[in-house]
Amino acid sequence: MELHQLRCFVAAAEELHFGHAARRLDMLPATLGRELRLLEKNLGTHLFIRTTRHVSLTPDGEAFLDEARSLVAKADALAASFRERVRSHAATLKIGAIDTASVGLVPMLLHDFRKKHKDIAIELVEDKTIRLLPRLLSGRLDLVFVRPPEPSDRRLDFEFLFHETAVVAVPAHHKLAMRKRLEIADLKNEPMILPERRSRPHSHDVTIKLFAEAGLKPRIAQLAEEKQTIVKLVAARMGIAIVPKWTSQMSIAGVSYLPLKLPRRKRIETLPLAAAWVRGSRDPARDQILSILRTKLSRYSSQA
Repeated sequence: MELHQLRCFVAAAEELHFGHAARRLDMLPATLGRELRLLEKNLGTHLFIRTTRHVSLTPDGEAFLDEARSLVAKADALAASFRERVRSHAATLKIGAIDTASVGLVPMLLHDFRKKHKDIAIELVEDKTIRLLPRLLSGRLDLVFVRPPEPSDRRLDFEFLFHETAVVAVPAHHKLAMRKRLEIADLKNEPMILPERRSRPHSHDVTIKLFAEAGLKPRIAQLAEEKQTIVKLVAARMGIAIVPKWTSQMSIAGVSYLPLKLPRRKRIETLPLAAAWVRGSRDPARDQILSILRTKLSRYSSQA
């Protein structure tokens, strides 16, 4: 019986959906299923009742869950304690951020942090939320800036920061590029480029929700996973995209970014940004950068 198998079991038992559990652990569903079968073989019992439509725990699975949670929690606490010991000898802060935060929030935050803490080295990783959170839990990162997932992992603390502003990315020579601002109604017949929902649910849903609020459906021409790919497709005149404002700092030629005008009574809050760290962990360097973040938050959010 391996610790990794226990993590797989706990995630599957809490989600009662193998696909959701695999996504939570940043692994393939087939790999998760294999680990669970190995665990059941090792224990000599079935932990799950599997049907084509439903997953539930067997009585043995229910009895095993509390013990498995306890073992995983003890392992995480041991790892956190050792990381704190190592941190006391090597002042390095490992930060993860989604793409827009890495070009928008993080440069401003690190600039202010460096003024007071020049002795702390910073390692920065840019990736999607679904890949950053497992790295945070495993100790490979100390602090991340992500879209908060629903539901949130009880092993992590999330601190909401602000909602990023949505803007419209259009080809530079498109007829709409001459406008000062756009409304959703202006986009009803335009081909839209959206992120894949599996890996970027918030960014995908912003287009769907904005169109729905306007009583319209987007004409989806293309799905893409990476934000840079989406903007490059816009530059290639493949369509139009609704993106976070900080995307404009990615410096891709051939794209214009226009403000999106919404009715005053409507407020679409689909691009939340949050800081996250392992619950109960102690880290002076992380706490110092969080202190600066909270002090300067109004200035940072005004530029999002």
